[in-house]
Amino acid sequence: MEYRVERDSMGEMRVPADRYWGAQTQRSYQNFKIGGERMPVEIIRAFGVLKKAAALANRRLLPERMTQAKLDAISSACDAVIAGELDDHFPLVVWQTGSGTQSNMNANEVIANYGNARAGAKLLHPNDDVNMSQSSNDTFPTAMHIAAVTAIEDALLPEMDRFVATLRRLEEENADAVKSGRTHLQDAVPIRFSQEIRGWRGLIETPRDMLAAALPQLKMLALGGTAVGTGLNAPKGFDVEVAAAVSKLTGKAFVTDPNKFHALTAKDALVFAHGAMKALAANLMKIANDVRWLASGPRCGLGEIHIPENEPGSSIMPGKVNPTQCEAMTMVSVQVMANDVAVSLAASQGNFELNVFMPVLIYNFLQSARLLSDGLRSFNDNCVRGITADRERMRSNLHNSLMLVTALNPHIGYDNAAKTAKLAYRENISLKEACVKLGFLTEAQFDAVFHPEEMA
Repeated sequence: MEYRVERDSMGEMRVPADRYWGAQTQRSYQNFKIGGERMPVEIIRAFGVLKKAAALANRRLLPERMTQAKLDAISSACDAVIAGELDDHFPLVVWQTGSGTQSNMNANEVIANYGNARAGAKLLHPNDDVNMSQSSNDTFPTAMHIAAVTAIEDALLPEMDRFVATLRRLEEENADAVKSGRTHLQDAVPIRFSQEIRGWRGLIETPRDMLAAALPQLKMLALGGTAVGTGLNAPKGFDVEVAAAVSKLTGKAFVTDPNKFHALTAKDALVFAHGAMKALAANLMKIANDVRWLASGPRCGLGEIHIPENEPGSSIMPGKVNPTQCEAMTMVSVQVMANDVAVSLAASQGNFELNVFMPVLIYNFLQSARLLSDGLRSFNDNCVRGITADRERMRSNLHNSLMLVTALNPHIGYDNAAKTAKLAYRENISLKEACVKLGFLTEAQFDAVFHPEEMA
């Protein structure tokens, strides 16, 4: 491999000749051989956005330092970063400095060297030009918020909406299907299948509202606070200008955080938003479990619904098909709920003027958003969309349920209804037979008040 020599304040470093990163990136690359979890691409894209926005703001406020030539070079490089053309030039792992300084410098060096290569001259300096009016301490939390908002608005919310649309269709298709309800994994009173699906829909719509409520705080940016929140070395008005530029570049309404001291040290907005994702994960666990229980069988389970058969389920049992999409969705839920612990613990480490657990926090946050988005898409397209009700099985289970005796409470009382159910179970006879045998109602009276389908 061929190398070139790059320099920083600590001296010279050999860097691969075909890479745009510089000495500080190389030091981090060599010093943090920990795991294989690279900085998420969403953060890299966000750095491209914020560095271009900063250059635009600096051009307006400090034109003598940010010349048009420098702005053009930075903008061109940032566009390449945003487009994903330079992903191979961002090699750093999550397990680095807790402020994300090395990833900020990775962005500064790549943008500067790419811009210089395109300009054919040493036009840009990574610190003096690309990092002008900024600090790692305000750029990394800004990148976190940009990436989080983008992941939620552009990926997760649309998949939640698609899932809700599927559930609405299933509600309409199953409005006439009445089945046995179940509580405590035991038979309960009747419910329409559409009502059960409506419950599932609420399990998606409620955390969606929670995520929407989290977005305004996530759209507040730390940029402009520089090192400790005072805005040292940034021109007056830079924070407002750069937030406006980020908004224009992303098409999302970002604003500057009015309290930069809070913005640098606290990560409560991310904790709040991830809490909504945890709620979604918990609800998806419930939906996926309901689906696989209802589809259990095909002969020895509940068997009240059919789900798509996507692949063989066993290497030894021919013809076996498993609820694999449900299992994948529940594993996603477990990971997201586990990630919430890491997010919460990382957010608690805001010591004095800076939180120094930011890379691990955003790594887990973005993994959760990505897993939920992909998991919802897969679960919807490969399972839920193809659910069909086995109405005959539902009817059979319904009419075999002893809890239909609840309909008799107003007519014979709770205690007599309980005696009826226990006799029917003990002697394996129908509720009607038990009720008549005990002398609580005549056959005609029983038929007049006992209508299971109307109980839903």
